[in-house]
Amino acid sequence: MRLFVSEGAPGSLPVLAAAGRARGRAELLISTVGPEECVVPFFTRPKIPVLQLDSGNYLFSTSAICRYFFLLSGWEQDDLTNQWLEWEATELQETESLADIVLWGALYPLLQDPAYLPEELGALRSWFQTLSIQEPCQQAAETVLKQRGVLALRPYLQKQPQPQPQPNPPEGRVVSNEPEEEELATLSEEEIAMAVTAWEKGLESLPSLRPQQKPVLPVAGERNVLITSALPYVNNVPHLGNIIGCVLSADVFARYSRLRQWNTLYLCGTDEYGTATETKAMEEGLTPQEICDKYHTIHADIYRWFNISFDIFGRTTTPQQTKITQDIFQRLLARGFVLKDTVEQLRCEHCARFLADRFVEGVCPFCGYEEARGDQCDKCGKLINAIELKKPQCKVCRSSPVVKSSQHLFLDLPKLEKRLEEWLGKTLPGSDWTPNARFIIRSWLRDGLKPRCITRDLKWGTPVPLEGFEDKVFYVWFDATIGYLSITANYTDQWERWWKNPEQVDLYQFMAKDNVPFHGLVFPCSALGAEDNYTLVKNLIATEYLNYEDGKFSKSRGVGVFGDMAQDTGIPADIWRFYLLYIRPEGQDSAFSWTDMLLKNNSELLNNLGNFINRAGMFVSKFFGGYVPEMVLTPDDQRLLAHITLELQHYHQLLEKVRIRDALRSILTISRHGNQYIQVNEPWKRIKGSEAERQRAGTVTGLAVNIAALLSVMLQPFMPTVSATIQAQLQLPLPACRILLTNFLCTLPAGHQIGTVSPLFQKLENDQIESLRQQFGGGQLEESLELKAKVSPKPAVVETVTTAGPQQIQILMDEVAKQGNIVRELKAQKADKNQVAAEVAKLLDLKKQLALAEGKPLETSKGKKKK
Repeated sequence: MRLFVSEGAPGSLPVLAAAGRARGRAELLISTVGPEECVVPFFTRPKIPVLQLDSGNYLFSTSAICRYFFLLSGWEQDDLTNQWLEWEATELQETESLADIVLWGALYPLLQDPAYLPEELGALRSWFQTLSIQEPCQQAAETVLKQRGVLALRPYLQKQPQPQPQPNPPEGRVVSNEPEEEELATLSEEEIAMAVTAWEKGLESLPSLRPQQKPVLPVAGERNVLITSALPYVNNVPHLGNIIGCVLSADVFARYSRLRQWNTLYLCGTDEYGTATETKAMEEGLTPQEICDKYHTIHADIYRWFNISFDIFGRTTTPQQTKITQDIFQRLLARGFVLKDTVEQLRCEHCARFLADRFVEGVCPFCGYEEARGDQCDKCGKLINAIELKKPQCKVCRSSPVVKSSQHLFLDLPKLEKRLEEWLGKTLPGSDWTPNARFIIRSWLRDGLKPRCITRDLKWGTPVPLEGFEDKVFYVWFDATIGYLSITANYTDQWERWWKNPEQVDLYQFMAKDNVPFHGLVFPCSALGAEDNYTLVKNLIATEYLNYEDGKFSKSRGVGVFGDMAQDTGIPADIWRFYLLYIRPEGQDSAFSWTDMLLKNNSELLNNLGNFINRAGMFVSKFFGGYVPEMVLTPDDQRLLAHITLELQHYHQLLEKVRIRDALRSILTISRHGNQYIQVNEPWKRIKGSEAERQRAGTVTGLAVNIAALLSVMLQPFMPTVSATIQAQLQLPLPACRILLTNFLCTLPAGHQIGTVSPLFQKLENDQIESLRQQFGGGQLEESLELKAKVSPKPAVVETVTTAGPQQIQILMDEVAKQGNIVRELKAQKADKNQVAAEVAKLLDLKKQLALAEGKPLETSKGKKKK
């Protein structure tokens, strides 16, 4: 090997330091060349440093050369290597990493002079000095700087091209976060020829459709893709943020996987055990099982309306859940990964029981958020022990709980930490874990894992099979992720072919970022400790949060669109899918906006996508009797084929990396190319001209309608109903509907008869959207209060609004809480229906009095809707 460096070249610093690490591992000749010498034969300008390998190949990236030397020294790649450009990879380590060496070399010209480092950057100073005194770094600095310090860099840097500043946007141009329309790429003749060849092969290029099997099981020799969506809590109705964060994102990837002919199983279900369910049951006066049955149906109906293509939508309250969870626990216990310890817990003396995490609310000890739960803060995302909360309150009776002791079981995460790190080291390189998921797991590991309690003092949950713990159940964060296994086991008795088959199964798991620790750390630790060859997540896809307008979704305050309300807006499910995917919070939080939804529907769908597909089909119907005309491609047409092929391949690359939002934009880009192609060629004019002009109109129309056919398939993961509608209008052959290759094919050859073409989208009007904005801005709460007043046995009257004082309001709140407990206890005891009804009437009357005391008028006139 031969390493070319130059005096004064900053990039020579890190490569020489890295070469010192590999000394004695390979024969290395170091050559110092002039800054203007071109050592790479295929480069037209000088490039230093360069490593010429024994094979004759060249490495000319500083980080690539450093990586190569580190690998020679016996260092194994880890996730830090592949993520070194992320700032978290630059945090101080006890031993230097590849990232440290590369960054040391890049920062040396600035940091070698202590005057440039203010005192508040003491940690950076310490890090830099620690590396600088190491022998490889000292030798590298001596070779490059020749004891002249930073002045040695000046001659080299002066010979380099000046960096080009980003041009300012033209005057009057609005700067926005929307992606700019890219200029068409420059194409080679070979790329154009390959695109034309693929186009001409047409439908014969399509492979045979893979037979559909039920149940879906892994097949040796095929790509087997297992997709899970985070199990939604059964105690509430999912809002738009829940839908995009989990089920909709996973659905897009599942549909895409099937288009690629991958053997795909997509599963989800309701998470039904735990404190959240008990809390909801108490609120509604139902048993936990009744709550689960009620909300499981609500969830299933919502996802059905959104056209989510689950292979299985199950639930966790099953015998299989108990069997598999207890088996994993017993294996962990037998291998010494379960600890016993006494825990201080909050106990509500008024309710006479220990309070599980979700029965407690208080002030977050980390960020000060005032509505933090007893297990996790929704604002900062940190996990909390309930006794850490400041100013805790029992959610049932609002009294202040006291701290008492109870014995519990813990998962010994510190004992499993090494196994987890080894697994992550093998899994993360080359995987598609999202950056936020990597960061969250790194943060946990950096802080050091601690034993986590896996039991709770509850009745509603998976029983703990251990003497002395019969009155406890497993904590939901321990057994909820096991729900994926039990749901699959209820789907097929061959579930282990998916879940104990890591060699043949690629597991993709979709969730919001708050679920990352459970999927990327807790369940892998449990599975690794159980030592039963479990399939673990290969690609963990986590979104950020979706907000609503300027705030958060709130069912209690009637703010935001929830899944059961979307279908009542009159806006089709595919439009909701499109907009949620368009604003999918991939790199940062995003917000649902009614105004933006209107704009995206009317511009991207109606004027761009819908306009192009409708025009392409209408030209076939109007000018050619419904039959696709002959196509004689010009060089410009062939270039268009190649451009669309490139965009199609980009679409594939994005979806293979689960960059769903950007892949959707590729579809819209192709549609824009199609619209521009039609506008430039004007087939509606050419059809009236000479024979050559009519032939040109036929070529343009035929190519355009084939682009529309391609778009219909690319759209299928995103807007399945619209996709099916386009395919029905174009009478697209079945194989072309179900398979998407990486090349643009002619799937509608000359002579193909299409069906009846009609518009795909409707315009959203300003007054329609403004009405919806007002409806979902808090109005639902008043309607729900009105509904409660209607079911009251008292006569319908219009009350005069009088606001009471704080003391009277507090008295009424206490009375409502007390009466609510009476009603719940009577229902739990299955008391006489007449007695229950009488107490419910009292409760409704008290709630009505409270609402009036707070200045909320209740009007029960039929048909009257509050504004």
